[in-house]
Amino acid sequence: MALSRAAARGALWRLGPAALGPCRGRMEPLPVLGAPRCQVFRSQERPLSSRATSRALVAAVAAVARRVNARYERYLERSFPRFYVLYSTFTSVLCPTGIQALFLEVKEIGRIRFRMSRQRLKVQQLPYRDMERLRQFRRDALKAIPIGIIAIPPFANFLVIVLMYFFPRQLLIRYFWTPQQQLEFLDVYDSIRRDSYPDVVQSLALAAQSLPEPRPRELLQQLCSQVQGGARPRLAQLLAVRSLFSGSPLVLNRLQVDHVRALSQVLFLTPHLPAVLLRHRLLSHILEIRHLDRALLRLGLGQLSEEELRAACYLRGLNATHLGRAECWAWLEQWLQLSCELQASEASLLAHSMVLLSLNYSRPSE
Repeated sequence: MALSRAAARGALWRLGPAALGPCRGRMEPLPVLGAPRCQVFRSQERPLSSRATSRALVAAVAAVARRVNARYERYLERSFPRFYVLYSTFTSVLCPTGIQALFLEVKEIGRIRFRMSRQRLKVQQLPYRDMERLRQFRRDALKAIPIGIIAIPPFANFLVIVLMYFFPRQLLIRYFWTPQQQLEFLDVYDSIRRDSYPDVVQSLALAAQSLPEPRPRELLQQLCSQVQGGARPRLAQLLAVRSLFSGSPLVLNRLQVDHVRALSQVLFLTPHLPAVLLRHRLLSHILEIRHLDRALLRLGLGQLSEEELRAACYLRGLNATHLGRAECWAWLEQWLQLSCELQASEASLLAHSMVLLSLNYSRPSE
């Protein structure tokens, strides 16, 4: 007995003071003297085995969730194909559309804003792609405001989903359009815009009749007649009448209200506003395009991808979704030559040139 008590004291002494002091927290079982070594090791491996078990359980649950989600997507694709297109656009991971593309764009906008704040830059001092990103994101944010207001009341999310399903062009921003929808919706918007082109040319021809100088009046009337007859004007013809659009009845602040409304539709601006707001918005958007033109000239047309080239033409009045790269290049090069020649006071000519240069440009065969 004395020998066993001495052996027990020796074992406790080797374990250290913690074994002799009071127990704090959870008491771990001490290894029994004379117990097999494998039994001691098995008791120490229990936490590792429990973690491995929990990981295996999580992996199994995730695998089951993936199988259920795949079956659900197949059911949607088979039973509700139109809704599946909207669903897959929102939840796409493999392609840059939907929530993923919107999140990446928000991060990029934050990076641009941070650089502007740190370097004290104005928007006009940014590179072309950053300026275009900010412009497009601002338009998308304004378009998303109505659907955000509709979703505020409780249980209104279901109504929002139904509205987005039936009216994707009006309510969804471009991140949630499929590639087919992008082509279709751009054609629809362009057809709405082109409906106002004849009104712009007709209003310009009527305004030319009130000009006092006979020679400039004749040049402008000849230009309008040429466009109405189906011909495309030359750059020299537009520059020959540039003085008429800076200090005459053709300046933006002096145009008739119907004339301003038609020009607003060319730039995708709502015409249902008071005349003062119409003129202000029209001037600000034209000057924004002018700043973009100068940034694009610094970058060079050769640096643009085909998608960026088509988007630049579309913004300036030409639907290039069905045109070749060479045609887009030639038209945009002519536009940049005109835009960089004009001053800010000649913004009215730049606005009218969106119609004059693109109305009779080559269109796809029906």
